Amino acid sequence: MPSDEVWQMVATPDGRSLEVLLAGPPTGIPLVHHGGTPVGPVPFAPLVKAAGDRGLRFVTYSRPGYGRSDVCHGRSVAAAADDVVAILEALQADEFVTVGWSGGGPHALACAAVLPDRCRSAATIAGVAPYRARGLDWLAGQGEENVEEFEAAARGEKVLTEWLTEAAEDMAEVSADDVVAVLGDLMSDVDKAALTGDYAEWTAASFRKAVSTGVAGWRDDDIALMRPWGFDLSDIKRPVAIWQGGQDRMVPFAHGEWLAENIPTARSHLLTDDGHLSIGVGRITQIVDDLIELAGLG
Repeated sequence: MPSDEVWQMVATPDGRSLEVLLAGPPTGIPLVHHGGTPVGPVPFAPLVKAAGDRGLRFVTYSRPGYGRSDVCHGRSVAAAADDVVAILEALQADEFVTVGWSGGGPHALACAAVLPDRCRSAATIAGVAPYRARGLDWLAGQGEENVEEFEAAARGEKVLTEWLTEAAEDMAEVSADDVVAVLGDLMSDVDKAALTGDYAEWTAASFRKAVSTGVAGWRDDDIALMRPWGFDLSDIKRPVAIWQGGQDRMVPFAHGEWLAENIPTARSHLLTDDGHLSIGVGRITQIVDDLIELAGLG
């Protein structure tokens, strides 16, 4: 872990608390990272380093219901923008750039849409498209575990909670050695090859952290992703980079294609040989450089 990492709790205007992790130069423009679903805030060293080397301050947080962040049941994707504002106010920061991975992608897009005066640029890595996106077969190409999870979600909160609670039993004890097996049919060959060493250790630690206090955060993420997000992608004015891999069995390539076609400010990086995990670990410096260029900070 970075030697300069700082953990703190941030209060929101509605009385909740958010668990926030900081690393890198305190005076740098924040790079706000939105983790996936489910992922707890464990510092991803390559992203922390890429941000710090470019003078940015790495900021990530537990979305409501994860880690030590209070539950906000019924939250929308758009609500993430309000939580980011609370964090920025605590840091006395006016502007920021943001990146969201997987289920975090929509939350980064929310910042670009809802906070155009503060968000300089956004990026999604293997990001999810809206559930009822016109012309997109949302579940097509997803691994068996995702299909089961979202079919449970479609049947209602009670069924979803039961499914997640059972799935969380394996995640709560997952190690680097067995994380590929736990992910099962969600893993393409290119992702299996990437998920080794420190990356496997980080992934396993992120999963353990995500379910360390239960499944409320995971449940509320799933529900929020399947409901209207609370903003219109066509209204985004800030530049957005879309990074998506063609070997992705968690968030298939078609999601990235759809986002690239439906966000007017999108710069697309649709990479047919990458997967859900390999695209992040293998291209993180490119992603941060792209984010900086789009923000006009380079």
